[in-house]
Amino acid sequence: MAKTPDSTSKESFVEETRQPADLEKDASAGGAYIVGEDTDADTRGLKTTKNGKIVLIPQPSSDPDDPLNWSWMKKHTVLLALLLPSLLTDWGMTWGTTLFELQAVTWKMSVPAAARSVSGGIFLQGPGGVLAVPFVQRFGRLPVLFWSQALALIMIIAATFSPSYASFTAFRALQGFFGTAPQVIGLTMIHDMFFFHQHAVKINIWAFCFVIGPYVGPFISSWLLIKLGWEADMGVLAGFYGFSTCLVVILGKETLYDRENNRVPTAGASRISLLTGVAGVKATGMPKMMDVFKHLFELLICPQLLLPCLFVCIQFMWAIGIVTTITQFIKPPPYSLNDTDASLFYLAPIVGSIVGELWGHWFNDWLCNRYIRTHNGNYEPENRLWGAYPGAALALCSLVLYGQTLQHTLPVVGLAAAWAIMAFAQVSSTTAISAYALDCFPHHAALASSWINFWRTTGGFCVTYFQTQWVAKSGAAVTFGVQGAIVGAFTFFVIATQIWGKKWRVNHAPPAAEN
Repeated sequence: MAKTPDSTSKESFVEETRQPADLEKDASAGGAYIVGEDTDADTRGLKTTKNGKIVLIPQPSSDPDDPLNWSWMKKHTVLLALLLPSLLTDWGMTWGTTLFELQAVTWKMSVPAAARSVSGGIFLQGPGGVLAVPFVQRFGRLPVLFWSQALALIMIIAATFSPSYASFTAFRALQGFFGTAPQVIGLTMIHDMFFFHQHAVKINIWAFCFVIGPYVGPFISSWLLIKLGWEADMGVLAGFYGFSTCLVVILGKETLYDRENNRVPTAGASRISLLTGVAGVKATGMPKMMDVFKHLFELLICPQLLLPCLFVCIQFMWAIGIVTTITQFIKPPPYSLNDTDASLFYLAPIVGSIVGELWGHWFNDWLCNRYIRTHNGNYEPENRLWGAYPGAALALCSLVLYGQTLQHTLPVVGLAAAWAIMAFAQVSSTTAISAYALDCFPHHAALASSWINFWRTTGGFCVTYFQTQWVAKSGAAVTFGVQGAIVGAFTFFVIATQIWGKKWRVNHAPPAAEN
């Protein structure tokens, strides 16, 4: 991406006075990048794409084992092994949101009480993602991805055969704790394999997978419930995780590469040792886990990361609140949707997410190209944040529409439209914030991603405990109207980051890279 002669071609930006080793460091700091058709990259020894129009950032090594040098097919095969686990993370947790009515009968509880079985798992996704980061940096990406799927599979099987609400909830909580790693590893693996000009598109695909997951899971689960009991329904979820684990075993590759010394830390290791992490244990030159923990908390207090994370927290809080309570609104009177209609209702956010992915696929690249063309080749990471505003505005509107529809018993299509708009908003905002975080912290992608995931899931955990009670006390119009107003208020955190982000990146520079 860069200053271009037209809107379709892309050229990366290179600061004319910098050496190749400095390019990525400069990209994270912002500043002037001069490129164009007159840039003679070859004479400066810089590597470009085959057509010569894009200077590659970061510059790949001459090592064929460097993930940046992998073929298109190999890169996207490895990406595929990441995408299904990312899809299943929230898919697996919200799968249970369709089971509450049946579980309430089994355990002789009220439906709202049974619904709290998902809260622990949603909450532990946050700490689970943060605690996964030191393992990712110390032992590699592949073993953490593998163990997240294998352990989540074991927890789902245990939950399926649990004899009580307490044990079921405990195993579901552990499922959330172990299963969240793909939503943390994603940014790092994208950074490992792809160049700067490819990041936004790949992030959009990855973000689409974990944002659409909370809707696809319940959609499938609700159809199965028409014929199956809730225990068998959970068994099908275990089957999905079994398939995901096999996919990681067959297609997954270790993307960790020591770019400073141009070597693969786990070179020569067997497949089993790579998957289990034994190769990572034996690898030399890896960071200490305590150092990674220290860096994690150093990043947490960086305002250029913290404020956008708080915006994500609020937007996802209300979105997850809709997911976890939707059946409690559409199945009883006045809507009285049957099981089939309730199942079809999940198509609304699925369609919204797909439209959001298509929008982001184009819009984020357009933003960068436009900025560079109109700023004489200059680029600043804060430009990414323009992509968050459409999502913020639409999230606000969707919550108001949702509340008014419920309050005045308007046609159920109003609820579907509101939910679809909210799903679109989630995809577009998540892509913008994640791309900005990767631009600011390219060597700490997993650390930054873990905090985005932490705040996102923390909000989702909280809302289950008060959503239905709030509606019962204040009415749907007031409840969701206030939620929309809060989204609007927290959008000022994004505005502040755009205004002062460049200064913050200088005053709150990230720690030294671990790998």
